[in-house]
This record gives sequence, C-alpha cells and structure tokens, in this order.
Amino acid sequence: MSETIFALSSGAPPAGIGVVRVSGPMAGNALQALAGRLPTPRMASLALLSDPRDGAPLDRALLLWLPGPRTVTGEDMAELHCHGGRAVIAAVEAALGAMPELRRATAGEFTRRAFAHGRMDLNEVEGLADLLAAETQQQRRAALAMMEGHFSQRIDGWRMRLLDLSAMAEAALDFSDEDDVPDADIEARIGQGVMALADDVGALISAPSAERLRDGIRVVLAGPPNAGKSTLLNRLVGREAAIVSDIAGTTRDRIEVPASIGGTAFLFTDTAGLRDETGDAIEAIGIDRARAALEAADIILWLGDPAEAPREDALLIAAQSDVALYGSDRPGLRLSARTGEGVDALVTMLLDRAATLLPGEGDYALHARQRDGVRQLHDHLLAAGQARDLLVLAEELRLGRRTIDALTGQAGTEDMLDRLFSGFCIGK
Repeated sequence: MSETIFALSSGAPPAGIGVVRVSGPMAGNALQALAGRLPTPRMASLALLSDPRDGAPLDRALLLWLPGPRTVTGEDMAELHCHGGRAVIAAVEAALGAMPELRRATAGEFTRRAFAHGRMDLNEVEGLADLLAAETQQQRRAALAMMEGHFSQRIDGWRMRLLDLSAMAEAALDFSDEDDVPDADIEARIGQGVMALADDVGALISAPSAERLRDGIRVVLAGPPNAGKSTLLNRLVGREAAIVSDIAGTTRDRIEVPASIGGTAFLFTDTAGLRDETGDAIEAIGIDRARAALEAADIILWLGDPAEAPREDALLIAAQSDVALYGSDRPGLRLSARTGEGVDALVTMLLDRAATLLPGEGDYALHARQRDGVRQLHDHLLAAGQARDLLVLAEELRLGRRTIDALTGQAGTEDMLDRLFSGFCIGK
C-alpha cells in the first residue's frame, strides 16, 4: 500500500485561499478526522475543521472528497480549501502531519503518482513542467498543447500502426513455409505501410525546439569594434545591460541578456568586436567566444561590412545612421539606437524571423529527449523498410515499439524520472 501524502498545492501564504491536497489510501480517514464526516463525493461542502488531537477549531473550509481512481493522481484524494493566512495553513498542515499514516509530499510527488497510475504519460508531465515555468504566451500555449496530450495522441497513432504492421509481419513469417499463403502481396503492403509511417514520423523531426522556446531565440549582435552593438543591445532590451564606450574593444566577453518582446522570449548576446589582430590577450579570448556565439545563433544582427557577414541569413544592420560620416547608401536596415530610427522595423524583422523558429498557435515543441526518441523511431522504420529479410523487418518494428515506450515513459530509467520530478514544486 502506498503512503498517504499531503501538501499545500496553491501559492505560498498569505493568500485569499490556501488549497491543501491529500492523496493516498488514508485520504478519506484524514478528511473524516478533520471534518467529522466524509462529504458527498465530488461535491463541495462547507465544514469546520478541528484538530483531532484536542478538538481545537482550525478553520471553516470548503471540502472536496475525490475517490480514486478518477482523480489527478489515480488515488483517493481530498482537498481542503482554507483561508490562506500563514497561521491557518500552518495549523492545518500541523494537524495532518500529526496523523501517523500521513507524511508531507516531496517535490513533484503528486505528479509522479499521476504518472505511475497512468493518469499522465511522460510527455504530458513534461508539458506540465513547461507550463509551470512559462513566462511568455508562446511558452504557455506550446506547454498547454503538450500537457493536453496532443503529442501523446500522435504517438498513440504511431503505436497502433506499428502494432498492425508487426501483426502482418508475424503472419507473413508464420505462413512463409506454407503453400497456402493468406495474402500473396502481404510483404509489399508491409513495406508500403512502414515507409508511410516513416514519412509521418520524419516530418516531426524538424518540429520546433522546446529548449529554444524556453531559453529564448538566440540573437547575436556581431560586427567590428565600435559598430554600435552594445548601444543597440541596450535599446532592444530597454536597459543599460552593456557598457557603451567609444574605446575600441570595450566589450571583451559575451554579454547575454534575456528579454521578452511581443510575447516572444529572446536571448540577446553582445559580442566582442571582430577583428583579425589584437594585442590584448583578453580581447582575443572574447573574439574567440564571439565566433562561438555566432555558430550557435538563431539570428545574427550583422553591423559590419556585408561582404564579411558570417552567414547568408544574417540580418544586415546599417547602424549609427545618425552619425554624419555614414552615407545613406550603406546596405542593410538603416538604424540609430540613439534616436530610435529603424528600431521598430528591426523588432518587426526579429518577430517575423522568430515566428518561423517557434511553434504556431496550438502546436507543441519537442524537448531534446523527445526529438532523440522520434529520430530513433524514424531510423528503425527506415531500417525496416529497407530490410530484405522479414525477420530483420520484424525485429526493427519491435525496436520501434520499444522506442515509443521510452517516449511515453513506459520504459525508462529511474534517474531520468527523478531529475524530472524534482523540478516540480512540493504541491504538484
């Protein structure tokens, strides 16, 4: 029998309401001990809570009794909707903690029980984790799509198709030595089905990255010394994040500044001015780091000579347009971070470019673990489609099913699960 756990599942007090959640086989007993009765299941009921140790009143609260398995954790659950003052919550938790059959929940334990009882799969759990950490509307929408099972439903479809193909392969193997084969073109139909499924899976390999959505679109400002990179970064993020000076080589290391613009998360990186020679060893290290940042960039704002742009897709910025020595014939977006000329146009360009890198409305983004799983499944399907031996094909399909089990969490390592659930708050 699993232990019964409790925790405050709402925000830290003081608050208008504090929701204390209890889950496990003794949840009903705990509720009865506090309220003196067990309410009608799934109907809110008002009651005076009393400490079972001495009968002292604790709070007048709204009660919910939720018998399992149709609960978020798959177990019996009780919820106490109390007044959210610190003293009230502390008293209710102390009364629960004094019950020998109850203990405080650990981080993520409620969600882990939901996972263990099949109420959520691993992808939905990761979606919930992303939703709790969401800071932008795009992050919220993508996390909600994952948590509501859109990706899991697609995986379930793949599993059913894999099972059908595996059954056909087994049938073909069973009758391979018989003269009376039930379906003469079964091998051709298996091959066609495998490749059609491979195409469907392969289309998802290039799905947007959850890491990019979470950490922000990496925008690197690069160019020669004194090109106006730091001034432009400060203008874009709305604060003095980088030191601005007319002295060449002022920026010696990467300066990373997160910012949300138009509901999209960006990570702006100011870099050391790029030049071939420098007598300063520290500046040389900064230049090397600038080149490394350029390789990892999603978007590059190039403030130098267009012929020296590091990538063809770099956005050319004709910065410092307010300076008289720069003519109007410079290629790229004319911009002055000091006067604001061209800044709105640049923001529009950044948002347009970001929209091509992030999930659209109602779409989800994949974590590295999920992308790796989709890629492995695709590899097994391609190997099965190219196999000339039915035994090899059947084995590749079996490996594909095992990969799907790993994607949903039906097969996985405890260490990975421990890391995931430890990131949740106590009441989740």
